[in-house]
Amino acid sequence: MTLPDQSPDGLQETFRRIIRLIPEGRVATYGQIAALANRPRNARQVGYALARLNGHDVPWHRVVNVRGSISERGLDPLESMERQRFLLQEEGVVFDRRGRIDLDRFGWRP
Repeated sequence: MTLPDQSPDGLQETFRRIIRLIPEGRVATYGQIAALANRPRNARQVGYALARLNGHDVPWHRVVNVRGSISERGLDPLESMERQRFLLQEEGVVFDRRGRIDLDRFGWRP
């Protein structure tokens, strides 16, 4: 994969391009997206990029934390977390009793 410029805007677009590749029914971690963008220590930046989406065609709901859990985000974290869980379950992703996704089973391996 050829990476575009690594300016803040270019890096956000790189993250979005990578996230668009995650297939339905699979998830990736923030750190995994950062590593694929050749920025392995920038998992938090992936979260910032997702927070700025505003109408992009990016399947944001397929990005979870390293434990396979949904992270709080936005002004109404509970609503956002419920929406993300709903969208993932609609794609066949299963959560355990603790609200975690089995990354070995549902994790994306590009």
